[in-house]
Amino acid sequence: MPEDRSVLTRPATPPDETVAYGTDPDRIADIRFGGEQAARRPLVLLIHGGFWRPIYDRMHTGPMAVAMAAAGWTVAAIEYRRVPQHPNLTIDDVAAALTGLPAKVRKHDGRVLVMGHSAGGHLALWAASKRPNPQLMGALALGAAADLQLADALDLGEGATRLFLGEDPRNRADLDPKRMPSPAIPVTLVHGEEDDVVPVSLSESYVAAHPRARLVKLRGVGHFAVIDPLSRAWPIVMEQLEQLAG
Repeated sequence: MPEDRSVLTRPATPPDETVAYGTDPDRIADIRFGGEQAARRPLVLLIHGGFWRPIYDRMHTGPMAVAMAAAGWTVAAIEYRRVPQHPNLTIDDVAAALTGLPAKVRKHDGRVLVMGHSAGGHLALWAASKRPNPQLMGALALGAAADLQLADALDLGEGATRLFLGEDPRNRADLDPKRMPSPAIPVTLVHGEEDDVVPVSLSESYVAAHPRARLVKLRGVGHFAVIDPLSRAWPIVMEQLEQLAG
């Protein structure tokens, strides 16, 4: 069954504001505020996917961020540097967003949840292990590239893993969620069983290494449905976010 990619180009209402978390042009985040309920909930830091390539940016997260704000969450959809063979720039930006944005954004309770899709799911899992901000309380990874060595072996994204890292992923275990220390915070992975972009085997591999993490597998669901508010998978994604928020 072909993947429905319509969410990637579907228009969304503009963000309520755009906030910088550093001086680089890519260190910005689009903020969408939830209603009164959001003030009693964590800030959701949303990390877009795109196999870490510079041609893909945060714009395609607009529909999901709008839906999350409408459901009562304050969402910060971050941009970050995507420079081939320079993964530390990307990692530094994610860490800086997690440490800097919560104080710059209103309407949340001070806690933070990180949520990412695909390559953004990889970065969310990295953040869960490193926890650069002690207020980070949970991670939700959607269709995540959770095992870089397996992603490389499967040649996902036509060599995307090596293009991102600039080297064999066996040399960068420090950036490979499967091989990093198990997170001390709750982690949930949601993965469609029909995902032919990032197969569910990557999330299964991660959970085998980190058994405290939860894996929710969705039958008949592909790669993009988990970020599409119009899909039947979306209510399950939101339910998992609610559970992480406690």
